[in-house]
Amino acid sequence: MLIRSRSPSRLLQFALWGGALIASFVFGASFLQVSTQGDSSDTYPKGFRGGACTIETETLTIGYSGYYISNDYVKPEDEMRTPHLPIQCGKIPQPGILNITIDLLYPESIRGIPLGLRLVKVQTDATEQEILSIPAQPHQSGVITHEFKMNELGQYILYLNGKNAENADILVHVPIKVGADWKDNLKVLFSTFMRKD
Repeated sequence: MLIRSRSPSRLLQFALWGGALIASFVFGASFLQVSTQGDSSDTYPKGFRGGACTIETETLTIGYSGYYISNDYVKPEDEMRTPHLPIQCGKIPQPGILNITIDLLYPESIRGIPLGLRLVKVQTDATEQEILSIPAQPHQSGVITHEFKMNELGQYILYLNGKNAENADILVHVPIKVGADWKDNLKVLFSTFMRKD
């Protein structure tokens, strides 16, 4: 007499594990939209390359990177350097000081055009509250650096604006988020397993 085992067959176990793996990949690729670095992949190219994030518009391409230090950090007297932490594409874990560097990548002629900076906080009703404005000036070195004190949690936008030689508007917005939400935590948790190339 043939007795059937009550435990699932090996084939069924492999099918279940395979289905779970495929479901995890689909979840990460569609819902979380993570790129190779776990960041949102809506900036060009894929948001993050070589320690800098990039944004491309019709008029120019910039790269930007940032370093952060918490508001509650107290520098010891004998410390020579402050331990700033690199941040990824404008995502700051909590209020603090942000040192940002913007590289004017393309076209090179943009370096001679006066560009201004404006930092705004996006309110819950989608209006913008201006935090800081820096008058337009040329940046012959191709690099813009500035330090911002981010005192509150929320969404911010750093605008880079000016007019080119043809008097056309140049406007780039760099998103900055202070504080993490549940989606950010899920992205960090699952980014290792759900990378898109």
